[in-house]
Amino acid sequence: MKFLFDLLPVILFFGAYKIAGMNPEASLSLASSWLGDGIVATQAPILIATAVAMVAAAIQIALVWFKRGKVDGMLWVSFAIIVVFGGATLFFHNPTFIKWKPTALYWLFGAVLLIAGLALKRNLIRKMLEAQIQLPDEVWNKLNLAWALFFVMMGGLNLYVAYSFSEESWVNFKLFGMTGLMIAFAVLQGFYLSRHIEEDAH
Repeated sequence: MKFLFDLLPVILFFGAYKIAGMNPEASLSLASSWLGDGIVATQAPILIATAVAMVAAAIQIALVWFKRGKVDGMLWVSFAIIVVFGGATLFFHNPTFIKWKPTALYWLFGAVLLIAGLALKRNLIRKMLEAQIQLPDEVWNKLNLAWALFFVMMGGLNLYVAYSFSEESWVNFKLFGMTGLMIAFAVLQGFYLSRHIEEDAH
């Protein structure tokens, strides 16, 4: 359930894009009424989807605050990035900014993990997970590095798809491709960790 909640802006972005694409005249009229004249029909779906994702991210923040009384730093960072890149997309009527948003987020996460681990000697993955599992220091370090490199790779892959394929293909990849890769990587990490947990148990 939490996984779907975390994906809420992406899911609504995808849905809004598809619905707007199936109703070009209505979506153009709606986008023009929101953002002014000068928008062409092909721009409307991505602009509407961006606006929907921004609203969804704001609702997500509000719901977490209402339920917990605080919001995790990672969620605030994600919200700030979608506001900046989504806002630029809407202001300039240019989808380039929203296409860069996943890359900015992934590269920021990767950089934070690398800098914290190498320069500050703080393993953030360990800090998040050590209450649930106990692992040797070497494994924690490998895990932190693996996630950092994975985020860097995901950021590059996002740009490759965004600039090598159609806008609709990128929207599909944003939901299904990125989510699938994230799940696959987490599962592989689970297998790797289970081996070390079993070894420690013996």
